[in-house]
Amino acid sequence: MTTTGEELVAARGGPWWWERRRGAVLDVGLAVVSALECGLEGVPFAWATGIPVAVGVVFGLLAGSVLLVRRRWPIVVVLVAIAVTPASMGFLLGIVGLYSLAASDVPRRFIGSLAGMQLVAVLIVMFVRMGQDLAREGVDVEDWIVPFASITTALGVTAPPLLLGLYVGARRRLMESLRERADSLERELQLLAERAEERAEWARGEERTRIAREMHDVVAHRVSLMVVHAAALQAVARKDPEKAVRNAALVGDMGRQALTELREMLGVLRSSGGGGRSREVPLAAVGAAAAAAASRAVGEPAGSGEGPCLSEIEELVGQSAAAGMVVDLSVEGESRVCAPEVESTAYRVVQEALTNVHKHAAGAKTYVRLAYRVSEIAMQVENEPPVGAGSAAGLPSGGNGLVGMKERVSALGGVFVSGPTDAGGFRVSAVIPSS
Repeated sequence: MTTTGEELVAARGGPWWWERRRGAVLDVGLAVVSALECGLEGVPFAWATGIPVAVGVVFGLLAGSVLLVRRRWPIVVVLVAIAVTPASMGFLLGIVGLYSLAASDVPRRFIGSLAGMQLVAVLIVMFVRMGQDLAREGVDVEDWIVPFASITTALGVTAPPLLLGLYVGARRRLMESLRERADSLERELQLLAERAEERAEWARGEERTRIAREMHDVVAHRVSLMVVHAAALQAVARKDPEKAVRNAALVGDMGRQALTELREMLGVLRSSGGGGRSREVPLAAVGAAAAAAASRAVGEPAGSGEGPCLSEIEELVGQSAAAGMVVDLSVEGESRVCAPEVESTAYRVVQEALTNVHKHAAGAKTYVRLAYRVSEIAMQVENEPPVGAGSAAGLPSGGNGLVGMKERVSALGGVFVSGPTDAGGFRVSAVIPSS
């Protein structure tokens, strides 16, 4: 767990403009030492200028205490140091002030200008004072000694703090840049994690929807046929016992198959680990089980891993015809094998449309048309108006069948249209790209 820049700022509790208490203590200590130094140096300054000693001491104390604001106003500190240089005071003030200026965020041109001014001020003062001292003491030296000593002293007083301040300032800015970059990366990682969670939630929702479609396809059609056969069984039980027996056998077979398929899918959903505790099962596994059950529902071999195909449309229509529906199947174009998802979707559209006819228009004549075109497959299921009051089979409807068909077709880039016809029937049409 890294410490972000915001946490560092929140952890700082220094007074006024100081970020930390230890920084405030350091600056107060430096200001006290500088004030004492300048106060002591104010005594000879007062003697040399003829002003009262107290005034010279107070002036020195005030000038030296300016070091207290070196972090907030480093330019002021350097200007004061330059101003008191002719008075031969402020040695610590000049060094610390120039270091603080170089380490601050002040533009380089100002730093260079003020550093140059301080260098020139120290150079002039040293040159004049050294020449006066040598003349007063009567010491005869070479002409180059005084300029050389003045330049060396001025560079020694200004160059080291300037270079050290520039280094510390560059290092501080680098650390702040790295910290900001770390904060930015941490925020990006959090954002990526949130997006990944959103994508995972979206994927889970999509997988749940797919499982619901598969379970609907597996169960709805078969149970609808069971209800239709049960109604036929009730109608012919006394008139034609043999036909009633056949219908009863069909209902029993369909019921057992539906129960087997439901048991397999629910078994995956409720699978548990040791100790009786439920363990989380990936939705993909449930979807795979649902797809496998859907494949077996249309007679596909177990373990094939593929859904139903268009070659089984005739068998699907035959199941509805066996339940008493009058179905007319017509196929246009040359039959060919398409992508598994295309064939499975086309099959499901026809299956759901026939199921809806069983539910809402039992006994109505139905037309199933399948057309193989150049780059697409078109299918249409249209039923005539139901005949008589008993046209409805009494099957419950959740209203999700048409929605599921449209979602399937749209996912493959196709077009789905459904609605009542002018004659009073209902039509379901879909066109799916075959590649």
